[in-house]
Amino acid sequence: MTAQSCPRQHCATTMDSTALEPSLYTVKAVFILDNDGNRLLSKYYDPELYPSMKEQKNFEMNVFNKTHKADNEIAFLEGMTIVYKSSIDLFFYVVASAQENELMLMAVLNCLFDSLNQMLRKNVEKRTLLDNMDGVFLVVDEIIDGGVILESDPQQVLEKVNYRADDNPLSEQSVAQVLQSAKEQIKWSILK
Repeated sequence: MTAQSCPRQHCATTMDSTALEPSLYTVKAVFILDNDGNRLLSKYYDPELYPSMKEQKNFEMNVFNKTHKADNEIAFLEGMTIVYKSSIDLFFYVVASAQENELMLMAVLNCLFDSLNQMLRKNVEKRTLLDNMDGVFLVVDEIIDGGVILESDPQQVLEKVNYRADDNPLSEQSVAQVLQSAKEQIKWSILK
């Protein structure tokens, strides 16, 4: 059979073989938008995808316009696979190339959402998210590093960012309190 008579073989010979090769660099971007489409958090892992802030914001607005009224969880736009979820007044997005596995991307999205849900005490809304933005960035960085998926278990993520459900990890002790406690421990160890 020739390439002309077998469509599958013809596609295989004309497709770019590098596009189908597996890669650890799965995630192209993660962003969280409010219910007006305004950016609250975004991380782009592929510098060639949307190199300028203007291009990123245009892409985010296009994604928001396509998804904010839809009941789906997956969208395809500009050659990208986008999985998303909404909560009260927030929209969570994970973006990858078109050939990436949607189930794997959903695992990343669910991990992000569930981690934040636990960290924010089931109060995943704009005001609470903004008040805890440093923790939100830590969670994102524990799940994805440079586009590589590191973790998809929310419990592991929360352990790594040293979060406990019964206390607030980011404001429990000030730096001065930690230093004072360390000084006292050193003082007691010297006296012994």
